[in-house]
Amino acid sequence: MPTVLESMLMSGFMRQAALAGLLASLACGIMGAYVVIRRISFIAGGISHAVLAGMGCAVFFHGSPLWGAAISAVLVALVIGWLHQRTRESEDTLIASVWTVGMAVGVLFIYKTPGYAADLFSYIFGNILLVSGADLKAMAAFDVFILVSVFAFYRRFMAVCYDEEFARIQGVSTRAVYMFLLCLVALTVVLLVQVVGVILAMALLTIPAAIASRWTTSLSGMMALATVLGALFTLLGLAIAYPLDLPAGATVVLIAGAFYIFFALGRLSQR
Repeated sequence: MPTVLESMLMSGFMRQAALAGLLASLACGIMGAYVVIRRISFIAGGISHAVLAGMGCAVFFHGSPLWGAAISAVLVALVIGWLHQRTRESEDTLIASVWTVGMAVGVLFIYKTPGYAADLFSYIFGNILLVSGADLKAMAAFDVFILVSVFAFYRRFMAVCYDEEFARIQGVSTRAVYMFLLCLVALTVVLLVQVVGVILAMALLTIPAAIASRWTTSLSGMMALATVLGALFTLLGLAIAYPLDLPAGATVVLIAGAFYIFFALGRLSQR
């Protein structure tokens, strides 16, 4: 495996792919912990599918798919959060509606863009091997924003995730904090879409954090371990997919899933 990694990283585009995976792993380790604790993985899945609308619009108007995904992800997160708080509609119904409409809009825009219909597969299942230098800079900027935000709102986020009612009694504006948390989750989803695509982003957001939750007792420890696991899964996925000519995103998620099943069976055998 070290020889494979060494030869793989000698290629410029593979180095960029590995760096993109590490940048995405940092965000997914941190925000994935909140997603698992707050049990909003379904929301993250809805956002990840709906970002195809923003990517499709950006491609149609000759813009950056990454920035299109970021704008649509934040808008979708705000819409889901606002509708859930203001209406009596169940959250799963709202998410399913936004999920399907977003994907339909994205498919239409990509289909009507000359020369881009063939790239729909890469947007849905990931295009980490096509990450550009500009994409890496944008991903790094998203990471910095997420890290600064979590550092500034760490206690508020933790209060909203663990005991929202108590946080409200203590004077925390739980609605605003929750909406901001969803926006950060949305940006994290955008980073993961670059790595594993629209369909598989939720898996990489939740699996490392779910594994980490079984081995740590603190939120910060869970974030750190989930980040390491995300980086491990990404690099292993690239190392296996590269020589075998396999889809990198799907390979990364399969490795993450295999680790999750292994640890889950190990915990069951201890009971």
